[in-house]
Amino acid sequence: MQRILIVPDGAADGETMVRMLAGLGHRGEQAASLGAARERFRGAAAEAPELLLLGLGRDAEARLEALAEWRLEQPELPVIACASEPDDGLIDRATEAGAADFVVLPVRPARLKLAILNTLRLNALSGQVSRLRRRQDGEMVFQDLVGDSPAMRRVGDLATRAAASNISVLIEGESGVGKEMVARAIQGSSERAGKPFVPVNCGAIPENLVESILFGHERGAFTGANQRHIGKFQEADGGTLFLDEIGELKPDIQVKLLRALQEGEIDPIGGKRPVKVNIRLISATNRNLAGLVEAGSFREDLYYRLNVFPILVPPLRQRTEDIAPLVRHFVANFAASEHKAVLGVSTEAMQLLSAFSWPGNVRQLENTVYRAVVLADDETLGVSDFPQLSQLLGLEDEDDTDAGASAATRREAPVPVPPEGSIAAMAAGQMRSLEAIEADAIRLALAHYDGQMSEVARRLGIGRSTLYRKVREHGLDAAAGED
Repeated sequence: MQRILIVPDGAADGETMVRMLAGLGHRGEQAASLGAARERFRGAAAEAPELLLLGLGRDAEARLEALAEWRLEQPELPVIACASEPDDGLIDRATEAGAADFVVLPVRPARLKLAILNTLRLNALSGQVSRLRRRQDGEMVFQDLVGDSPAMRRVGDLATRAAASNISVLIEGESGVGKEMVARAIQGSSERAGKPFVPVNCGAIPENLVESILFGHERGAFTGANQRHIGKFQEADGGTLFLDEIGELKPDIQVKLLRALQEGEIDPIGGKRPVKVNIRLISATNRNLAGLVEAGSFREDLYYRLNVFPILVPPLRQRTEDIAPLVRHFVANFAASEHKAVLGVSTEAMQLLSAFSWPGNVRQLENTVYRAVVLADDETLGVSDFPQLSQLLGLEDEDDTDAGASAATRREAPVPVPPEGSIAAMAAGQMRSLEAIEADAIRLALAHYDGQMSEVARRLGIGRSTLYRKVREHGLDAAAGED
């Protein structure tokens, strides 16, 4: 379901369009003027419309002029223009002002449905390309970060202040919360925008290559050094060096990193003289660096050098207001990139997604939505498209779930340990894989309903074609009967 804002020619046109959108599964709302619509799109991200349906009547030229100005401020605004008596000139002017499509009133539901699908898909692809270009060019800004919760607004406020100076920033937070995205937004909002942004995952570099990768080496400096290699510090010269998982660095590298930060120069392996570098350092960690300092595994002087301006990015479970806009963002992007006709998420599915604790944070949510979009059979993702979450939250067993419990209550409660003997039971003290759990659920359902595929699909909440595919994927053909 999409929230579509209508600026109609008249009240009658607006009411007709609201009813038609409801028949298509969308929520249509009316705005009295283009100015009122503009304020709605500027509101909270969680409540902002996804598309603008703009009527063009006698004041068409004024509306198109205002739309063109608005598009300069918000170039990714998805707009469909409509009129009852259009001409080629009006259609061309609407396109020039930024409308992605034009429909003639009265419009058939099928035509409007196609226009909405194409506009949202085009908008998602355009936005994705723009963000990727800004990311590649080091020009990402805070508006590129999805989320409007109070917690993320505080992160944005701190990051904006950090971007105004050259101060060293330490971004803290669990894995998957988006620390690198915050770092890129700081770079893109600073005077170093457009300069190199060089990310380094310190925990992923082999221990014997850390010094060479960070500081570089000269040809012949060690066995296998067949040519000169400039390190990440020199790659980032003039721009930003982002050291992710910095708590993983060994003590000997910590010493050299501290010197590089203090002196503004590095010593490549095998080099005859130091090399001056001009970098802005942003580091990140999912560990407690202060605790590592107390344990003696992280240098105290380096810690204070890095922790000049700390920013804590909270986990997704502490900013659940961001889940809905993130889900809509991921659905739009993946539907466009995977050429799927998925327009949105049902209310029940959104409540399910909001009820989960997301231990893997935004990265886990993104992967979950990606899988659902790829496997989706309908235009709207429903609860059945997220079977793993239903199972983990215990929603498939009505006896174990308080039907009157709110999503907020379920969100605060810990995820229960599955009972011994259930298909989700732990093996060797660890949760079984989702693939294994899904295979067992299908196998049990096939046995319980005597291989009646229609009944099995209905009980599992999936389409028959999906069920047949999963039966093949899990090698259950022998157990599958025919209706």
